[in-house]
Amino acid sequence: MPSRANLDWGKRMNTSGGNPTVEVNGRSYAWPDEPVVVVCIDGSEPDYEGSDSGGYIERAIAAGQMPYLGAALETGTKRLADCVVPSFTNPNNLSIVTGVPPAVHGICGNYFYDRESDAEVMMNDPKFLRAGTLFEAFQKAGAKVGAITAKDKLRRLLGHGLAFGTSGSFCFSAEKADEANLAEHGIENVLETVGLPVPPVYSADLSEFVFAAGVRLMERLRPDILYLSTTDYVQHKHAPGSDGANSFYRMMDGYFAQFDALGVTLALTADHGMKAKHDASGDPDVIYLQALMDDWLGEGAARVICPITDPYVVHHGALGGFATIYLPDRVDAAEVISRLAALDGIECALARGEGCRRFELPEDRVGDVIVISTRNKVLGTRPERHDLSGLTEPLRSHGGLSEQRVPLLLNRPTPTLGAERRLRNFDVFDVALNHARAGTGGSRSAL
Repeated sequence: MPSRANLDWGKRMNTSGGNPTVEVNGRSYAWPDEPVVVVCIDGSEPDYEGSDSGGYIERAIAAGQMPYLGAALETGTKRLADCVVPSFTNPNNLSIVTGVPPAVHGICGNYFYDRESDAEVMMNDPKFLRAGTLFEAFQKAGAKVGAITAKDKLRRLLGHGLAFGTSGSFCFSAEKADEANLAEHGIENVLETVGLPVPPVYSADLSEFVFAAGVRLMERLRPDILYLSTTDYVQHKHAPGSDGANSFYRMMDGYFAQFDALGVTLALTADHGMKAKHDASGDPDVIYLQALMDDWLGEGAARVICPITDPYVVHHGALGGFATIYLPDRVDAAEVISRLAALDGIECALARGEGCRRFELPEDRVGDVIVISTRNKVLGTRPERHDLSGLTEPLRSHGGLSEQRVPLLLNRPTPTLGAERRLRNFDVFDVALNHARAGTGGSRSAL
């Protein structure tokens, strides 16, 4: 795997040949002509062939709940993109802010088995990062950068490498906004600035705090680059077009209009989609892999990891569409893969090497077998290891190939962006900085 020492961390600005650019992880980004606001709408399933009930944004626009965005997209940019698989929060947010897949930046789940420490741990610690972020690179080049995330689990990863204090840059979470300080977050008195209390972590209010804070800080500090990342609390509970979903998207639309009025390039994408994962009776439709492995290989012989696991399992019970299995040396992985592939509800079972090449994952942080479930199934370990008491609606979750399609939308046209180009969600900064036509001037050329 690449080490931090041999990666292009993008700590320089290239001013040769016209407009300045910043180089990050082998990609070049133009200096923004106007503030750029990138929003990762967690779990925002788009409308595409194969979606369950249309997309959240499309259904809300059709219902008259997003008048600003509906009008903006008539002259702006409306595209689809593919997220990183596993389609979970941490791998995709870090792909978005580094511009590269997990094989480069190293974050391949919310949770993984750390071979070095022989422990199952959350991937929230910056020590697991193997690449720098666009934020770090742009700040070193002189930009003012801001990042606001709903849950604190992402905050240290997003803010890694940023200098706080007098730089004007900031990074904090809505979940712990009351704890923000200059030394650690680059900002203080957040609650007074936003005019809202700290919201409950399991609420739509957590995401609204992100937007309210973003607008206030764009007004007061006007960062060159601002990144906002929400929570998928609503999408786990409400399908596209439902009253609960439309209300949430109506709230966001109001803040999008405020950003537009402040003269920013606004780019929207998602970390993953969301699908119903329950049977006809409303119970979670689960394949418990650890129970299978114990039955096939002997109790405890194999180790199953569900990378969706994080500190916030109330709305998904740590059940997702992607899992990885560590096998003992004596076991033939090909035989296990063959048996798994024959099961109803398994979309694919792949050996580590093949799976990591296909999904651009770091081989040293993945088990011997990668397993992905079909669109309406989820994977777990054993029933007793998953607390489903917090599920008050039929399960909706993500993680597999069926949740890979995401939106990529801008309030600006992108005349130099090829219509046939396959886009990834981690191209969003490239699109916003290199291809968007700023509101005050001409088109940028592709870099």
